[in-house]
Amino acid sequence: MGRQQKEKAWKQEVVHTRSWGRMSIKIAAILALCGLYTVGASKTSFAISADRTGSAVQEITTLQEQRAVAVVIDDFGNGMNGTAEMMRLPIKITAAIMPFMPTTKLDAEEAHRLGHDIIVHMPMEPNKGLKKWLGPGALTTDLSDEEVKKRVEAAIDDVPHAIGMNNHMGSKVTADERMMRIVLGVCKERGLFFLDSRTTYKTVVPKIAEELGVPIVSNDVFLDDVYSVQHISKQIGVLRKHLESHVSCITIGHVGPPGKFTASVLQQSIPVLQPNVQFVKLTALIRGSSMNDPLVLPNS
Repeated sequence: MGRQQKEKAWKQEVVHTRSWGRMSIKIAAILALCGLYTVGASKTSFAISADRTGSAVQEITTLQEQRAVAVVIDDFGNGMNGTAEMMRLPIKITAAIMPFMPTTKLDAEEAHRLGHDIIVHMPMEPNKGLKKWLGPGALTTDLSDEEVKKRVEAAIDDVPHAIGMNNHMGSKVTADERMMRIVLGVCKERGLFFLDSRTTYKTVVPKIAEELGVPIVSNDVFLDDVYSVQHISKQIGVLRKHLESHVSCITIGHVGPPGKFTASVLQQSIPVLQPNVQFVKLTALIRGSSMNDPLVLPNS
């Protein structure tokens, strides 16, 4: 069987596997097949191979300078798939919680109890996609200044323990200077930082944030914009590649359709990366944030 046939077969098996333990073994095989832990840079070198039983054997060389990774998980607040698994990851995450949803407060309190950071996952109008995906209290460009401010303040009030905000979808809003001046103005008043999910290369968030003096960070890698174990595993490789030339990386995953798969890939990948990567809360990276290559997601 050829390489491509093996990849296809493993992907199909993982998608149809109900057992968490069996899924983990298959994900380890995919990670090994993709060569995600082979790094060419002189400071970093990871290798992983699967033995005949499917277990992973790690070969790790020491970093001269440890990298930092902040994992942000979007779309909490609606009892979505993968919620429990993400909360139980063996690292501290940043939980982006949608306001005005059935489990908004429950998820925020649980994340806070577990020591995770919490940010408001603010629904914002996209250039493409369905409005029903936005959820209640969404920001759209047809709203008045007063209504935008009112909705942002209400969203912050609805998510307990929030210390920051990021955009849910929002490619249209984050490119609109009027809208983002209001949003970031409220963040400044309330002492929140802003994470630009970077769903459009036309984002004005860095410009307006600098004008207003609002702390920001920017997404580097989306883990699960395609809902498959194969793709999520490859995105771990993208994260690893990013760390060859950067001292830190912010990566965004989701609960919901890809939730259990993303959680399982992270569960497998974290122990491999940890000897050379420090997993940190998002707040630890605010001072060293910078814009990199533009990211644009479908339905963003």
